[in-house]
Amino acid sequence: MKVTILMSDTGGGHRSVATAVRSALITAKPGLCVELVDGLLHYAPYPLNQLPDWYATIIAHFIGLWRSGYALSDGPLRTRVLNLLARPYLRSSVRRFVQQHKFDLLVSTHPMLVSSILDGLGVSQPPFVTVVTDLVTAHAWWFDRRASLTLVPTKEARSKALRCGIAPELVQVVGLPVSESFSKKLNKQLVREKLGWDPSAFTVLLMGGAEGMAPLQDIANALRISGMSLQLAIVCGRNERLLSDLKALDWPINTHIYGFVDNVSVLIRGADAVTTKAGPSTVMEVLNCGRPLLLCGAVPGQEDGNVSFVLEHNLGWWTPFPDDVLSRLRLLQERDAGILNHVSTAIDDLLIPQSASTVASKIISLLPKAV
Repeated sequence: MKVTILMSDTGGGHRSVATAVRSALITAKPGLCVELVDGLLHYAPYPLNQLPDWYATIIAHFIGLWRSGYALSDGPLRTRVLNLLARPYLRSSVRRFVQQHKFDLLVSTHPMLVSSILDGLGVSQPPFVTVVTDLVTAHAWWFDRRASLTLVPTKEARSKALRCGIAPELVQVVGLPVSESFSKKLNKQLVREKLGWDPSAFTVLLMGGAEGMAPLQDIANALRISGMSLQLAIVCGRNERLLSDLKALDWPINTHIYGFVDNVSVLIRGADAVTTKAGPSTVMEVLNCGRPLLLCGAVPGQEDGNVSFVLEHNLGWWTPFPDDVLSRLRLLQERDAGILNHVSTAIDDLLIPQSASTVASKIISLLPKAV
C-alpha cells in the first residue's frame, strides 16, 4: 500500500503537518509506503513552481498585494470560477504528477493542491483526504466536495467548510497534527542544562517562523537594550542575513542565537514564554508544549484568524510592537502563577491530543482493503 502526501514549502506549516502525518501513518501501519511530494515546486507550471522560493520575499515586501489577492480569491463561487479558468493551464502538470506517482490514497496539506489534483484524477479516483492546516481563516481553495474526507483543526474551520458546500459527514474536527516530539513531557531545568542555557533565568524564546520573518529583528533588539533580567533564545530560521546581523551585535543579556533548527520542541520546552508569528503549526506546537504565546505578527488572510483564536480562547496575547512584547514579558517575569496557570488551563481545555494519530487512523480506514 502506498500513500502520497502533497505539500509545498510556502511557509513551514504545510511540510510540518505533512511530516507529522507521515510519521503517524508509519507508526500506525508499519510497512505502509508514505511519500511526501512538493506539488508546486516539482509539478506546477511557471510561475507557480517558483512560489516556494518567492513566498518569503512576497510576504516581506508585497504584503498588501498578498492581502488583496487572498481576499479577492476567497469564497466558494470565486474559487470555483478560478479553478475552471486555471484547469487548461494546469492539466498537463497534473497529468504528469499522476503518471509519475502511483498511490492507493492521496493526501493534500496545501490549498492549491486540492481541486486541481482532483480534476486530474478523473472519475475513478483513489480516496483523497484534505488535511487543512489553517486554524480559522481557511481559504475556500481547501474545500472541494469531491474529497473523500476533509479533516480540519477547529470548529471554526469546519464552519467554513460547511459554508463551502462540504457535506457535514465528510468534514471532521481532529485538531492540527504536530510531531510527537511536541507532546513529550520534558523537565524545563534539565532541558536548559542540555542546551547550555542558564537553568534558573526567566527565559524567552523568540521565533519568526521558518523564514525568520519580521518583526523578529526589532523585537530582539528591543529586548537587547531593555535592561530586563532574562535569558533570550532566538531562532532565525532560514534567514541567514538576520542570523549574521544578530550574531554581530553585543548582547548584554545571556543570548543564544540559532539558524534553522530541528529541535524546536526542545527549545520551546526550555522557555518560560514564546514570542512568535501566528503561523498555525507554530501556534499549535507551542500550545502542545504548554507555553504561553506572545503573537508578534500574522500573514494577512490565512493567519488573521489564528490571532483571534489565541485571544478568544485565552491562550496568549497579541503583541505586534516591541513595546507590547516588553510590557507583557515584564508581567510574566513577575512569575504571576495566576496568569500562567490560567493559560495552562485554557490550553488543556482546548487541545485535541494525539491529532496526528487520529488523522492517520482516519486515512488508514480509507485505504483499499486487501483481497
